[in-house]
Amino acid sequence: ISHEIGQWCVYPNFKEIKKYTGVLKPKNFEIFKESLEANHMGDLADNFLMASGKLQALCYKAEIEAALRTKGFGGFQLLDLHDFPGQGTALVGVLDPFWEEKGYITSSEFSRFCNSVVPLVRLEKRIFKEGETLIADVEVANFNAEELKSVVPKWKLSTIDGKIESSGSLPKTDISIGNGIDLGKINYEIPNTGVPRKLILEVSVSDYTNSWDIWVYPEIENILINSDILITETIDSKTIAALENGKNVLLSLGKGKVKDGKGGEVGVGFSSIFWNTAWTKGQKPHTLGILCDPKHEALKLFPTEYHSNWQWWDAMSHADVIKLNEFPVQIKPIVRVIDDWFKNRRLALLFEVKVGKGKLLVSGIDLHTNLDSRYEAKQLLKSLNNYMNSEAFDPEFALTISEINNIVK
Repeated sequence: ISHEIGQWCVYPNFKEIKKYTGVLKPKNFEIFKESLEANHMGDLADNFLMASGKLQALCYKAEIEAALRTKGFGGFQLLDLHDFPGQGTALVGVLDPFWEEKGYITSSEFSRFCNSVVPLVRLEKRIFKEGETLIADVEVANFNAEELKSVVPKWKLSTIDGKIESSGSLPKTDISIGNGIDLGKINYEIPNTGVPRKLILEVSVSDYTNSWDIWVYPEIENILINSDILITETIDSKTIAALENGKNVLLSLGKGKVKDGKGGEVGVGFSSIFWNTAWTKGQKPHTLGILCDPKHEALKLFPTEYHSNWQWWDAMSHADVIKLNEFPVQIKPIVRVIDDWFKNRRLALLFEVKVGKGKLLVSGIDLHTNLDSRYEAKQLLKSLNNYMNSEAFDPEFALTISEINNIVK
């Protein structure tokens, strides 16, 4: 049995403040709320809650399923279903301290992966190129009171609008009590459509259903064909000349490329925060995932929700954030990173500005290294390139070369 797994954090829900009607007052939440407002992001409180909550739920799903896939595992002690207000404010629950839902996951959604019977799959990866074969080993954890008799497991692969790309069933079987019980294998050759897309793999065992998101990207041979943008890792004379002459420039940085004090000191990670940064003395990661507008033109060819999902793993693993606190508050990131509630820094993964006569898109993500093996990075670069070569790329606010250069190590 594993002890106190989970401890994945979510941003505070300031609407809880009014629930404290007795002698205990949520002074910690009042301080965090004042800090967020002082950093000009008070209007984003609910968005931070929902986006970080979706990531928290993703982390719990991954960890619980890993336990259930472990053959012979007796179970796990979860920390926790609800928040623990002490020890630095441990917002580790999908429920608040009053055992009430926060709005980003329902009990029925949670029970798909945490239940007496849970369908499971083993996937080598979540990101595929068209033409590759998706292989999924299907199994089940059955901690019901009795065996399941004459079960025919079923699966389907569908688009986000519900269109079924493929489906099938696995051999009829009796399912004993236990876990690591093999049900068969799914093999699906992904067709070439030329369209980047998210698919949902769903497996049903008797009355129990679970699902997993995957992403499929077309083969990309030459991203920069017919492109008029300069992609650079540094602010050098070539970059400065391009901006002064009215060119479009993509500044692609990456992990370790942003100065401390400008965002380089922030421990970026894909997962949510563990317990909280105050109690763990700044243990990394310091962040709670991304927040973006999925309909932004820059992300048109990089399908995403407003929150972190597995297609952002690569980006968050190869990135520094840029701290925008010293810049005008009107500069809004295309992709924002949610800071911990003790600091509430304005953190960007992608943002755009005018510089000189030119236009600049700044990426804290490394979009130049090993792209042939980093499908999602290559697809994101393709999306940004198309955006920067379109009329939609028109930053509203300006910074100077020296202000941008001051970000880079």
